[in-house]
Amino acid sequence: MEWFDRMKNALDKLEETMEDRLDIEEIARAAYTSPFHFQRMFHMLTGMTVAEYARKRKLTLAAQELASSSAKVLDVALKYGYDSPESFAKAFRKVHGISPSEARQPGVRLKAFPRISFHLSLKGDKDMDYRIVEKEAFTVLGRTIDVSCRDGQNLRDIPKFWQTCHQDGTAAKLASAAADDVLFGICLDMQPNQEDFTYMIACRPEADVPDAGFSVRTIPAATWAIFQVVGPMPGAIQEAIGRIFQEWFPSTGYEHSGGPELEVYPPGDAWGEDYRSEIWIPIVKK
Repeated sequence: MEWFDRMKNALDKLEETMEDRLDIEEIARAAYTSPFHFQRMFHMLTGMTVAEYARKRKLTLAAQELASSSAKVLDVALKYGYDSPESFAKAFRKVHGISPSEARQPGVRLKAFPRISFHLSLKGDKDMDYRIVEKEAFTVLGRTIDVSCRDGQNLRDIPKFWQTCHQDGTAAKLASAAADDVLFGICLDMQPNQEDFTYMIACRPEADVPDAGFSVRTIPAATWAIFQVVGPMPGAIQEAIGRIFQEWFPSTGYEHSGGPELEVYPPGDAWGEDYRSEIWIPIVKK
């Protein structure tokens, strides 16, 4: 229960500072955790980033204020962190479907995004096989795309990226260059309070293989929690990642270190019910 109490404290702090600029470090301190770990936990538990949640809450409060008071649109926009009436109107219309001035009309329909809450859910119906391993830094070769967490866009774009790389021969080229016949899906460049990151389909290449127009990145040395995943892609890997953040992290003495996250795909039928893959999460002791 301690973990849920700490997350509740962080939500309380977020609500108290709705009229201020979003400060992930301050909110994470209320949860006694690192900004990166708080951001990843929040996203995996709610399906949205902290920034996305704060934006929807601010626009809910702004709509309520416009509908129930005579406050000027400019004053409300500035109060909730918008630099101009134009940027406020654009964001307001995207959420509510109307302009801020129309929110004053009697009987107008507004959308309310309520405050979220965390509840303890005891599952434990499936085992989670994992091991803790330390590994030195290593180099990967591959192709990248920029993706966004907003509205779950990454869950749609990444499977499409894999499909494209299989169809255009990229995956086959990387597999032939791999030193160990393994392909990786890697989440890179993730930062607190940002909704965008880089996703890379890659291999650990033979030492003498040229990059052939691919990107080269270094995966830093880390302590990894390595989880075994059984089932067809992409559903099995997406479900396992959710369970790691929803069940495993809250029940252990570890937190995310802030490094890249790896999906490890050995040769085989990735769409088969018995396909075995792995998820590597970089961890540190709290």
